[in-house]
Amino acid sequence: MYQQSYDPMGNVFLSTIVAAIPIAVLLYFIALHRHRDSEGNVHLGISAPYAAFFGVIAAFLVSCVVFNMPITSAVSAFALGTLSGFLGIIWIVLAAMFLYTMSVVSGKFEIVKESIVHISFDRRLQCVLIAFSFGAIIEGTSGFGTPVAIAGAVMVGLGFKPFQSAVLNLLANTAPVAWGAIGTPIVTLAAVSGLDQVTLSAMAGRQLPWISILVPFWLVVTFVKMEGGTWKEAFEVWPAALCAGGTFAGMQFLASGSNSFHLMTDVVSGVFSVVCTALFLRFVWHPKTRFLLKSERDALAKAGKSTATATTDTSEWKYRYTTGETVYAWLPWVILILCCALWGLPDFKKYLNNLFSGVTFATTLLGSPFAGTLSLPVWDMPSLNNLVQRMPPVAPINAKPEAAKFIINWLSAAGTGVFVAAILSGLVLKLSPVQWKDSFIRTLQRMKIPVLVIGQVLGLGFLTRYAGTDAVLGLAFTGAGFMYPFFAAYLGWLGVFLTGSDTASNALFGSLQRITAQQLHLNEILIVATNSTGGVMGKMIDAQSIMVACAACYDDPKERTHALGPIFRTVFWYSIAGAAVIGLIALLQAYVFPGVIPIPPLGK
Repeated sequence: MYQQSYDPMGNVFLSTIVAAIPIAVLLYFIALHRHRDSEGNVHLGISAPYAAFFGVIAAFLVSCVVFNMPITSAVSAFALGTLSGFLGIIWIVLAAMFLYTMSVVSGKFEIVKESIVHISFDRRLQCVLIAFSFGAIIEGTSGFGTPVAIAGAVMVGLGFKPFQSAVLNLLANTAPVAWGAIGTPIVTLAAVSGLDQVTLSAMAGRQLPWISILVPFWLVVTFVKMEGGTWKEAFEVWPAALCAGGTFAGMQFLASGSNSFHLMTDVVSGVFSVVCTALFLRFVWHPKTRFLLKSERDALAKAGKSTATATTDTSEWKYRYTTGETVYAWLPWVILILCCALWGLPDFKKYLNNLFSGVTFATTLLGSPFAGTLSLPVWDMPSLNNLVQRMPPVAPINAKPEAAKFIINWLSAAGTGVFVAAILSGLVLKLSPVQWKDSFIRTLQRMKIPVLVIGQVLGLGFLTRYAGTDAVLGLAFTGAGFMYPFFAAYLGWLGVFLTGSDTASNALFGSLQRITAQQLHLNEILIVATNSTGGVMGKMIDAQSIMVACAACYDDPKERTHALGPIFRTVFWYSIAGAAVIGLIALLQAYVFPGVIPIPPLGK
């Protein structure tokens, strides 16, 4: 039995520094290491697969040498993270990119793009509609980086530069994350903390709507500055930004506390935001001038046209497609939403997991039991399952050893729902055999490097979890005392950065947050929910999300592998600031406005 130690150095400060070494190594090689390419150009940060590899080596050394974790257990933990990551995350992104690629190959994506453009010809508002509102719908259905991939690809297709598309979609994929993949983070948080699921969701719904109002403005200002625009041009579209963010926030608040819709919060909020914003722009208000990309302004200037008058002229943008053609082009995305919603239903998951329950087997794999049914095989990870024990104060006294099972829910996995949507979409679009092959090959070529990086980073996250180094870092926040509600957000933020997932962060620190709240006599619902809401701000800087963004936005493999560092450096401070905003909200709710904290039902 490996019992985790949270002070292996005999000094809390030194132990915390050592526990942070794998993260520091990963960050250094992602964003700070100077090197020259083959052409002599100096870059900060090395190729993503190598950066992840060095982080993994550092994690193994710290876990096995300093924390005395058995090497066999460490290898098993890394393998479990990689395997679970493939089924839980990589499978989703691969299937989503396959669907997107089929839409491109079939030519229908051009219709999708033009239909979006005709909601608004203004590039500022396209950022809000695609990255924020549409992205939230995709986050609600499938999560795990899918909205960054799909919305990012849409924006590149509309002419936005790959770098800015990646950055803007990472910024946008924040406020909706707590209810991603049909509420999986909230479900997980309730399970590990023992608190009521709907109450936790309602608490998150009283923190994140403030962020939802802020994000559209955040996107517009960031985009306009990237394009060399002014503050005046950024705030010209404030009515539409307020409409998009305000309608999303209002529905987010209402749906999150509903017994019937709390797991579908993102989907209903995103749809409501898109519809309201489209109607607002069509019938109520539209900017007087049309903000163009810098490349478009330069082209007009080169042609001798005035950009001041050209921005109001949209005659060249006459819509070329019929309603039937538009609906047909959007069918893959409708199918995606419907399939993900279906796969997110607990009863349907249970049905799929029991579909082949009559076909059972039992054997061993690497000396550990590998058994179950055809629809739900389970592998007890060797040298790891029930052989790692968390200790106080991270876990209660005499806590059960940590389970370490690779549950192969290949039918009920969210990625399978996305893959089914992709197959159905290919059939609906009537792809030829050549187009099927082309879509498959292009998807694999685009995703091979991101899959390698994501697999390593997820393995690293599981290794830190089972070694206990994550808990050492988490405990560093618990000494904040009165200020703990603020730092509870940063604990969730750290968890998402380490694991790449708000769901995994909640599994990691949900119990610790409740224990700390009890020790400091703080409201448990507030503190536990803040783990998830603070965590959403870490989503934009985890290597997994950035690699997904690179894969979706960059066609050139060389550019794709070197984009990780610049993107990380750009969004890092946004991430820090966003977590601080959540922390301030939690602090105010703890001591100034405690009446906003929902009360769980009796007995829960």
